[in-house]
Amino acid sequence: MLSFFKNYRGFAIVFAIISIIIVSIIYNTLNVYQPLPIYQPAMVSTELVDSTIQYKKKYHKIADFSLIDQNGKTITQNDYKDKIYVADFFFTTCQTICPIMTGHMELIQQEIINDNDVMLLSHSVTPEIDTVAQLKRYAKQKGVNDNKWHLVTGDKKQIYQLARKSYLAVKDHGDGGPFDMVHTENFMLIDKKRQIRGFYDGTDKEEIDRLLNDIKILKEEYLK
Repeated sequence: MLSFFKNYRGFAIVFAIISIIIVSIIYNTLNVYQPLPIYQPAMVSTELVDSTIQYKKKYHKIADFSLIDQNGKTITQNDYKDKIYVADFFFTTCQTICPIMTGHMELIQQEIINDNDVMLLSHSVTPEIDTVAQLKRYAKQKGVNDNKWHLVTGDKKQIYQLARKSYLAVKDHGDGGPFDMVHTENFMLIDKKRQIRGFYDGTDKEEIDRLLNDIKILKEEYLK
């Protein structure tokens, strides 16, 4: 019996080495880098997209904007130039999903606090209520870091159009004014080219973990 194993010892070693190589190749093949999708209006639920762009299948980007943050500073697309950022829509007096969403945004802030490539942007859907002073109070209560996270208010029509035509994230109220909005729980991941790369449930901690992982994947894209 011992002589049998001695005779096949060399074969066993070679077989083991080949097996390790094959397993490694299979593992690497299954873990090939997969870029995040680039979302277009045609890929998103029609109730979240303005009817004028629901057909659009390519070249969608976040439009230029000019809004006011919690410090009274004018914030435009230039403040997010060459940045990855997470955007959402909220209002400070919301007592349902907003506190959860804001808490999860704060968790994201903690994770990206030292990452100069990533920022946060929260838009008020009730700008007539959410004045600069109101946003400032809210920001202090929620631990907002002014260098990482802007809470913005401004012209309601502009915010509505951003929500419906750019971020594809807010429902039309339908029974109020022409620019009345019903915000959703969506967080949107925006890349350095102002393209939407992901949608996430801002009330779900597992979705927040997925978002943070997708930020890492997106950052890899800029290293290739």
